[in-house]
Amino acid sequence: MSPSALSPPVYKPSVLLFSPSTTKTCKIIGNRKTKASVSVRSSLTSQAITFDPFVLELAETLEDSVPSSSSSAPPPLQKLREASSESLLSTPWPSRKDEPFRFTDLSLIRYSEIRPVSQLPDPSRLSGVSVDTQFPCLGIVDGHVVKSMSNLSGLPEGVYVGRLSELTSTSIMDRISEIVCGLNDGDLFWSINGVGAPDVTVVYVPEGCCVENPIHLAYFSIEGSYKGSKAMHVSNPRVLVLVEKGGEIDIIEEFSAQNGNQCYWANSALEMVIREGGKVRHSYIQSQSLGAAHIKWTSVQQESSSTYELIEVSSGGKLGRHNLHIQQLGPNTVTELSTLHLSVDDQTQDLHSRLVLDHPRGYSRQLHKCIVTHSQGQAVFDGNIKVNRYAQQTDAGQLTRSLLLEPRATVNVKPNLQIVADDVKCSHGAAISDLEESQLFYFRARGVDPKTARRILVFAFGREIINKLPYPSIRESVQRQIKQLLDSAPN
Repeated sequence: MSPSALSPPVYKPSVLLFSPSTTKTCKIIGNRKTKASVSVRSSLTSQAITFDPFVLELAETLEDSVPSSSSSAPPPLQKLREASSESLLSTPWPSRKDEPFRFTDLSLIRYSEIRPVSQLPDPSRLSGVSVDTQFPCLGIVDGHVVKSMSNLSGLPEGVYVGRLSELTSTSIMDRISEIVCGLNDGDLFWSINGVGAPDVTVVYVPEGCCVENPIHLAYFSIEGSYKGSKAMHVSNPRVLVLVEKGGEIDIIEEFSAQNGNQCYWANSALEMVIREGGKVRHSYIQSQSLGAAHIKWTSVQQESSSTYELIEVSSGGKLGRHNLHIQQLGPNTVTELSTLHLSVDDQTQDLHSRLVLDHPRGYSRQLHKCIVTHSQGQAVFDGNIKVNRYAQQTDAGQLTRSLLLEPRATVNVKPNLQIVADDVKCSHGAAISDLEESQLFYFRARGVDPKTARRILVFAFGREIINKLPYPSIRESVQRQIKQLLDSAPN
């Protein structure tokens, strides 16, 4: 391939002119003026902003893909789109020069022709897609809720799981409106999701309600292109979870692909608020196509005495990135994070987590593991825990362990503790290695061939996280999938 083929396209400067009397923008390219469809807040003062034309073109394409009549959208959805549009227009496309993306190559998305999935695929294409679960479930295809794939019977009184546009309770709608867009430092992809989300899936648990069965959110990606095509279909599923005081619920998010080789972009976001004394156990399983880009945002706000537990297993996507942002907003708050990333092909698996503790007696534990079995595989971990001044008597621990099974495989880890309080118990650690020779010798001494021994040890390394998945059916399904991937790997 010639050097010019990898060079970024050349654009003429693009200037946006904002007027306080209009909700439209105008884009001037060279001497040609074109109308842009991106909405901006009418409160903006007149100003000119120059930035990457790719972001503007993407924003226009996304807004064109959602219903044109914003007045018919629920107030929280209008608020989300307006705030996200404003943020998106002021955010440039990230590059490797930006610290959060220093080890993450976004060229798979950047040099593709982005095509938002504006509506559900033809029903005939859904015939081979089904949700295999024994729990109440919601089927989401390319960001759109599919009622025929959903079963929400048996939910306790007062619990709501469904589309925001179909929510009839005024009181719940008011509560949702208060918390939507609660994250102040989301990145470009958070804003892209807010602009392009066709609706918001709401999970609401009333005060004191314990939901016995987990809610299974099953995401499927159907629209996609194949190798050699520049087209990349993007979906923007968005979920908002509100657990009132003393409420409890388990949520399973599972991302799957209909075809293991398709190229598409799943740009998902979950926003969660856990009120005082609430408990949420969150299982997140990502097994998208090996040609896909999967970017996931999870934003959690925990009030006093609340508990949030995350168990994640990510093995899919050519580019997989999870941005995890958690804020402890009260004392005696518990956060437990257990994540496993597996790269068995030319893949990048990336976890960027940020946990902010602002109040006394907070507790947190984070265990991150990654396995890279391919010479061109890469794993990235950037974990930041910030213990602020008033978070006295905090107990925070962070550990990342990585297995590199090929000489040219890459792992970049950055565990980071920022401690301002002086009465705390905090620790962090990182380890990167291949399998220990003494472990392999133990198996050889008992007649086990080296290849089998390595597979046993590698799976055991990841099983510590897999075993934390709370439901046997989900746990066994993930175990089979991980074993299959490891058996197909070179080592």
